[in-house]
Amino acid sequence: MSAAMFAATTSGIRPDGEDAFIPSSVCKQGDVSQSLDPGLTQAVPFSSGNPRIDETRGIMHLFREDASSFQNLPVDRKPLVCVLAVPNHMTYADFCSFCGSFVQHMAEMRILRNDGMEDQYSVLIRFNDQSSTDSFFKHFRGKRFSSLEVDACQVLYTLDVEYTGSIEHAQGTLASSAEQVNCAVCLERLDQDDGAILTTICNHSFHCSCISKWADSSCPVCRYCQQQPDKSTCSVCGTSENLWICVICGSVGCGRYKDGHAIRHWKETQHCFSLELETQRVWDYVGDNYVHRLIQSKTDGKLVELNFHGAHADDTCGSCNCGDSGIDEALFNSKFEAILMEYNDLLTSQLENQRKYFESLLQEAKEEDEREISKAVQKAVNLRLQKLKTKLNKHIEEKRFLEDINENLLKNQETWKAKIQQMEEREQAAVRRKDEKIQKLEEQLQNLICSIEAQNAVDDNPPSLVSNDIKNVKIALPGSSSSSSRSK
Repeated sequence: MSAAMFAATTSGIRPDGEDAFIPSSVCKQGDVSQSLDPGLTQAVPFSSGNPRIDETRGIMHLFREDASSFQNLPVDRKPLVCVLAVPNHMTYADFCSFCGSFVQHMAEMRILRNDGMEDQYSVLIRFNDQSSTDSFFKHFRGKRFSSLEVDACQVLYTLDVEYTGSIEHAQGTLASSAEQVNCAVCLERLDQDDGAILTTICNHSFHCSCISKWADSSCPVCRYCQQQPDKSTCSVCGTSENLWICVICGSVGCGRYKDGHAIRHWKETQHCFSLELETQRVWDYVGDNYVHRLIQSKTDGKLVELNFHGAHADDTCGSCNCGDSGIDEALFNSKFEAILMEYNDLLTSQLENQRKYFESLLQEAKEEDEREISKAVQKAVNLRLQKLKTKLNKHIEEKRFLEDINENLLKNQETWKAKIQQMEEREQAAVRRKDEKIQKLEEQLQNLICSIEAQNAVDDNPPSLVSNDIKNVKIALPGSSSSSSRSK
């Protein structure tokens, strides 16, 4: 689908109708911009097409973010939106999968390239009706493209698309110059009744259902890839001038006329062959000169030596083909065989040198690992031994402390045994004295009771009887035995 056809459909004019779309380069470019309110819209330049063939440039007039909100949608909005700043790693199939079920309500999608943003692109989408457009705007505005990214989807209503011109860089092929009416994947006619139509960044159109099955990020027609490869730079200083790549390990470094990182790589690794990216010539650091390269001839398919200075640089006859063809062929065959043998010998010697070099690196790495392991083991053993010694000294001190406590306890045990024995003896003596004292008190109490009873008997009987009885009775009072014994 061409740019004029898409612009006509976005403006609501059918390309097959009477009112054909007239490019903006023919019309007055001020006719569109004068009718727009600069306070509500913003102009975003874009381009599309394969840069090697042709480019189409234009301007999108988008409503500003402050003029579009979920509550207050623009009054003059159309079923046309633009998704800005889509990450370049998202393929066409990824973006169709991101849109989900809204693809069924889309009429067209066009991939556009924003000026100054190589790692992002924009998508211009035209829906079948306004309600689907509003639902898409409310659902995807501010939504992240994936849970692992911080980039959010920026959806803005598009008021108009203005194409300013086309630039042809080379003669286009049949697929780019002729009008594309069939899908290159399913070979069916491009009809909006069969579903949404997606136009890639190189201006080739496909059914969305067909391009969703295309896993590659390149175009199925021209193989133009939207993810452009990064420019080569020096792996050390980052410069992009005078670059050389090692043909053995692929390390990229700058030449000796810059910072000399390529020759420094040779001194460190002994990789003596390096390819100059600009001229595709191979330099031999050991021989300090360029070496031959065998290329395949486009005429007869034979392998010949690449010569940058001409086949007859030292011949006086210029570029003529003088001489016997048989002799030339024999010389060429012998020279080819000699070159082949030399190349094989050179390759064998280089491979042998590389084998020895990498074996030495492996041996050094192995010895380094062994030294590191022995150091780690010795360090671990010393640390473990130190911990064990510390623990042993701590246990010895605890043992000494416990022995001192045990000795003191044994001494205290003997002392307390003697004290307990003395206390038991004193307790026994006190008990004996107490028993003796109680026995004496019982005897005195018995005598006292007897005297009280006798006194009561005297008080109850006549005096004559009492006197006779008293004469015959001896009352033992307390202390009488002692007094009597003293009187004797």
